[in-house]
Amino acid sequence: MTSAKQWIEKLQLRRHPEGGYFRESYRSEEIVTTAGLPSRFGGDRAFSTAIYFLLDGEDFSALHRIKQDEVWHFYDGTSLTIHVIDPKGNYSALLIGRSLEAGEVPQAVVAAGCWFGATVSDAQSYALVGCTVAPGFDFADLEMPSRKELCRLYPQHRHVIEKLTRKLG
Repeated sequence: MTSAKQWIEKLQLRRHPEGGYFRESYRSEEIVTTAGLPSRFGGDRAFSTAIYFLLDGEDFSALHRIKQDEVWHFYDGTSLTIHVIDPKGNYSALLIGRSLEAGEVPQAVVAAGCWFGATVSDAQSYALVGCTVAPGFDFADLEMPSRKELCRLYPQHRHVIEKLTRKLG
């Protein structure tokens, strides 16, 4: 595979609400019932889920958060930066890729409850990654606040927030 378009077609990816393209590649048949989950979950969840996720060129994954830890795995293309704002308001960047010499790692974790989004390092390329979530992802777990709301909560990170939110609010 040499292009984002080929990956999108061969893996049958579709647009993701936060940006980029995705397809769920795994969903455990077993579930954890609500009684066995922390109170932040409003229903049963699969043990685990996984997706393929592709960011192409200048597209970005908008800042969002989920209720679970999310493990990112690098597969192909250029490196990817995951921008993270933790619940205390601290910013960090996780570099996912193949160049260990440049500080990249092939796998990284975003902790539950952190706001995060992603950008591709080379706007002329793409990044193909995988994301694994446990307990399994449900769209009810996804929060995507407005630019205005995030800037109100974290004014010190306005530059990152403006870069990683859509111009809707």
